[in-house]
Amino acid sequence: MSMRSAPTERQQRLGAELRKLRMAAGVSTQYAAGLLGVDRAKISNMEAGTRVVNAERVRTLASNYDCTDSGYVDALAAMSDESRSGWWEQYRGTLPPGLLDIAELEWHAKRLLTGQIVHLPGLLHTEDYARAVFNAGLPAMSRLEVELRVQHRMNRQRVLDEPSPLPYVGYVHEAALRMQFGGRKVTRNQLEHLCVMSERDNVTLQVIPVGCDGFPGAGHALLYAEGPVARLDTVQLDSTHGPEFSHAEAQLAKYRAHLDWMDEHSLSPEKSRDLIRAVALSL
Repeated sequence: MSMRSAPTERQQRLGAELRKLRMAAGVSTQYAAGLLGVDRAKISNMEAGTRVVNAERVRTLASNYDCTDSGYVDALAAMSDESRSGWWEQYRGTLPPGLLDIAELEWHAKRLLTGQIVHLPGLLHTEDYARAVFNAGLPAMSRLEVELRVQHRMNRQRVLDEPSPLPYVGYVHEAALRMQFGGRKVTRNQLEHLCVMSERDNVTLQVIPVGCDGFPGAGHALLYAEGPVARLDTVQLDSTHGPEFSHAEAQLAKYRAHLDWMDEHSLSPEKSRDLIRAVALSL
């Protein structure tokens, strides 16, 4: 088992799930170490995501931890067996690791849901709109860093394309439609692009009108990635210091409730498209 100096969010998640299983079984790291014929430190490193663990060992641990959820165990084994680097690795060392973690999360998800209050959904951005969003950041980024982020964002959109387009649901507050990043022309083109993308079979886009009474939470941009099984769902929130990831059940339940609220209070896809076109025409 080799070591990693900087595990990705996904690698840390696998380790965290192995620890959850061990804790649920009420066994020690010493017991787990005996199962694999390694020392206790290696078990701790595996659970931190800093030490590679293969699928066979994942199954050995899960079996001896009395885990009977075969779908969950299969999903963990698949996570441990990922040896091929994803396209996002080309940005390693040039972009913050959190951005790469988002791309990896999206790539492996079974369905994505997002809630956006100020910005439009990143997977539906045009290049010009994405560039304007990144240029608006503080402190200002260099032109090279902006262009790298734009390129990375455009590459992320591959999950929506054939041959296996990912189901994607976007809830967008009307306020985000009226934010003119890049000026009137850029915003109008972006809104027209939203309308085109919303016609795709795998994309559902719904607008939360400004007349809606209240809004839950702190107004964070929200990404909810459904895993191969519900136990492997992940929520990601944007913050000024980078993306934050959570898979605690209480947090997942809270943000599922937020998304349910958005679904209940947003316009239908058809009426949403009409509103988006109306805002575009007003620019």
